[in-house]
Amino acid sequence: MIEDAALLARAETLLRAYETAGLRIATAESCTGGLVAALLTAIAGSSAVVERGFVTYSNEAKTDLIGVPEEMLRAHGAVSEPTARAMAKGALAASRADVAVSITGIAGPGGGTPDKPVGLVHFGLARGNGEARHQERRYGPLCRGEIRRRAVEDALSLLEGILG
Repeated sequence: MIEDAALLARAETLLRAYETAGLRIATAESCTGGLVAALLTAIAGSSAVVERGFVTYSNEAKTDLIGVPEEMLRAHGAVSEPTARAMAKGALAASRADVAVSITGIAGPGGGTPDKPVGLVHFGLARGNGEARHQERRYGPLCRGEIRRRAVEDALSLLEGILG
């Protein structure tokens, strides 16, 4: 994915816009395993914008690193709107970033249920002290790599939306 010229160009444009705006980014990633942070940091000079990235694949990491409440995980699960919002807010609080994006979902091929099927991904986006925004995507039963790629693309869209 990092060799994808279109994604790299998009990431570079995003980074330059954030640098011009004086904004820094943090990521909190579960099902993408750090792919958003890897894409952004593949661009030379990204350290001016990318403040840090959290790979919070396990529930324990979500709790320990970015403060997602255990009760929330028990009540709603890792793949849920409340958890995505909490991940974004927690990444913002645990960093010196101005904007945080989070991703949590089921990339498959297993792990899906009727209520939470493979391809379900929740995103959070937090800025400043405001509430975290949420976005849900249902990509369908695509291959694992394609679900993760689409999630990275949608995370970039959320980050781009801050500037628009």
